[in-house]
Amino acid sequence: MLVVILVTCLLVLLSVGVHYNALILYSLTLQKRRVNLRRWVAASILGLLLAHVIEVSLFAIGYLLLVRFGDYGQLIGSTDELTQDYWYYSFVAYTSLGFGDIVPTHSLRLMTALETLTGLILIAWSASFLIMQMERFWDPEEDGISRRLR
Repeated sequence: MLVVILVTCLLVLLSVGVHYNALILYSLTLQKRRVNLRRWVAASILGLLLAHVIEVSLFAIGYLLLVRFGDYGQLIGSTDELTQDYWYYSFVAYTSLGFGDIVPTHSLRLMTALETLTGLILIAWSASFLIMQMERFWDPEEDGISRRLR
């Protein structure tokens, strides 16, 4: 159990680091030069999706290593040869969609719960970042929105 807790803490810290650096990158890009806000929002959403995929992948690797190289639990319903099952399971846990076709056992249940909590926090952080940047930099007059609404 201690190994799973340590691995999970490491994965949470790595995920937060990936996310923090992605947000800093997008924030600096917007502040340094005059960019088209629509393009910036589109690029930021794609970039944040990439950050989330990296974070999910970190947890998927964690599950894979703990299942294959230790007696820390299993993902029941997965075919052990397919690493895509670990990735799929990690996506389901991270996004808190719920699961049923693949179910964790033993200590992996704790890792799953903490991945879900981490995913919720990081997804909310992404949304609040985009909203905050839109409020700060979006000018409806400049974008032509107010002219179209009249």
